[in-house]
Amino acid sequence: MCGRYSQTKTDEKKLKERFKLKKITKLEAQYNIAPSQPVAAILNTRPDELVFARWGLVPSWADAINTNYPMINARAETLLEKPAYKGLVGHKRCLIIADSFYEWKKTGKDREPYRILLKNEGSFAFAGLWDCWEKDGDELYSCTIITTSANDLVREIHDRMPVILPESRENDWLVAADAKQALSLLTPCDSNLLKAYRVSKMVNSPANTSAEVIAPQEARAEII
Repeated sequence: MCGRYSQTKTDEKKLKERFKLKKITKLEAQYNIAPSQPVAAILNTRPDELVFARWGLVPSWADAINTNYPMINARAETLLEKPAYKGLVGHKRCLIIADSFYEWKKTGKDREPYRILLKNEGSFAFAGLWDCWEKDGDELYSCTIITTSANDLVREIHDRMPVILPESRENDWLVAADAKQALSLLTPCDSNLLKAYRVSKMVNSPANTSAEVIAPQEARAEII
C-alpha cells in the first residue's frame, strides 16, 4: 500500500525537461501528500501537460463522490478483476509525479515510518490510472496509484510498494497499445536505485506539511 508520498520539486524548467512537458501548472512543494488531495499527474490523453487530479479514484459511473472508500491504490495483480479499474487499464493510464513515498515498519507493537526515494533524490513517476467524473455540470479528475510486491529493499519495511516506472518506460506506460502490454510494465523498481531512512511520526498526520516531515531521524540510517 502507498498511503503517503512527497513531491517537493518545483523548478518548472527542470520538470519540463525531465517529463518532456510543454505546459505545466505552478507547483508548491508537498512533503506529506495524503488521500483526497490534488496531485500532479500526466494523463495519457494529454502527455505533454502536467495536470492536477484528486488522489483517490472516483469512477465515471459513480452516483456520487464517495470519500469512505477512496481507492487510493490499485493492486497490479488484480486490475482486470476490479470493475473500477478494468476499463481504465487500456484507455486511462497516467504518470503520478513524486520524489519519495512513505511506508511503516512494524517493530513490536509500534510502527515506524520510513521515507523511500531514489539514491539520486530525483523525481520519478508512479504508474497510475485516472478517470473523470461528471454530474450536473461538475467535473472531477481523479487517480489511483498502482502497487505491486515489494523489492528487496522495501520488503524490509513493508510487503507492498507503488510501481515506480523506469524513466525509459514512462512513455511506454502512457502509449501502451492494450491492457496486456500495459500490465507487463507493472514490476517492482530495482532495489539498487533506492534508499530509505526513518522519519518522524509527524508524517502520520496529514496536518503536518512542513519540510520537517522528511528530516531523517537519528543518523539517517539507510537500509541497504
